[in-house]
Amino acid sequence: MNQPSTQIISAPLTQVRDLVKHFPIKGSDDVVKAVDGVSFDIKEGETLGLVGESGCGKSTVGRCILRLHEPTSGEVVFEGKNIIGLPDREMQLLRREMQIIFQDPYASLNPRLSILSIVSEPLKIHGVSSKKEREDRVADLLSKVGLDPKYMHRYPHEFSGGQRQRIGIARALALNPKLIICDEPVSALDVSVQAQVVNLLQDLQQEFGLTYLFISHGLAVVEHISNRVAVMYLGKIVELADSVELYKNPLHPYTKALLSAIPVPDPTAKRDRIVLKGDVPTPINPPSGCRFRTRCPFAIEECSAVVPELREYRPGHFSACIRIEELNDIQ
Repeated sequence: MNQPSTQIISAPLTQVRDLVKHFPIKGSDDVVKAVDGVSFDIKEGETLGLVGESGCGKSTVGRCILRLHEPTSGEVVFEGKNIIGLPDREMQLLRREMQIIFQDPYASLNPRLSILSIVSEPLKIHGVSSKKEREDRVADLLSKVGLDPKYMHRYPHEFSGGQRQRIGIARALALNPKLIICDEPVSALDVSVQAQVVNLLQDLQQEFGLTYLFISHGLAVVEHISNRVAVMYLGKIVELADSVELYKNPLHPYTKALLSAIPVPDPTAKRDRIVLKGDVPTPINPPSGCRFRTRCPFAIEECSAVVPELREYRPGHFSACIRIEELNDIQ
C-alpha cells in the first residue's frame, strides 16, 4: 500500500465538539449511548482514522457529521459553520461538499438501477439536468476509479465486490466533495482487493485534494492510510495522535491491547499479546468513571469515580486515562 501523504494543511476543515448521539429504546425510558461526548478536528487534506471494536460508535460519529443521524447534542462545524440545525435547503446545498462511502458494496447500490443511474443520481438531485453532461461525468468518474466507462449500462449484480465498491467511490466523487466519510469501505472485501481500494483512495485524495474520515476496525489498514488516528471505546475517544506516533508509542491501555492483536506475517515472531478480560459493556448502562475500567488490567478504585479527560501528554498526542503518567513513565 502507498504511504499517506504528509503534506497537510493545518486549518481544520471539520470540527466536532462534544458530539452526543443517544438512541431511545422503544417502550423504555432507557437510551443507547452510542456516542457520548466526542471532540476532534479533521484537518483539510488529511486522513483521520477512527478505530475501535464493533459497536463502539465510530460509524454513528460519521453519520452524525453528515446528519444522516441527527445528533442529540454537540456541534459539527464545517468550514466555520455549525451545520447542526441548518434548514433542509441549506443542508442539501452543503451535501455537495460532504459525501460517504458505505461499508457494504452489496447493500449500498440499488440493484434495480444501472450504474449510470446510480452514479448520476447526485448530479440530477443537484441540478445537472443535461443527460449528455451526466453521461460524460459518469464516464469520467468510472475511468478515475479504474472501471471501463462502457460498463455504465450494466447493473450491480454483474460486478464483483471490489468493483461495486469502486462504483460507490465514483458516486461519492460525483459532486466534487471536500470531505468524504469512509465508513469501513474495505472491511467487506478480500485482503488483496482491500489493498487496491486503499491505494485508489489515496490516489484520488492526491488528485482531488480530498479529506477523509476513515472509519475501520482494521488496524493495519488504518496505519497505512491515516495521517492521524483516533481510538474509540464505548462512545468516547480514548486516544488521538499522529499515526506513526500512536502505533510506535501508544499511551492508553486499550490502544496497547488493540495494537497487540495485529497479526504479523512472521509465525516465529514473539510478541506480548494483551488479552482483555470480559466483554464490552452495554452502551445502555455504561460503567461509571472510566468506561474501560471493567476490562482494564491497570484499573484502580479511583477509575470508577473519575471520568478521564482527553489530555495532551506529548505534542499532538492525546489520551484519556488518569494513570497515563505512571504507566508510561511520562515526566
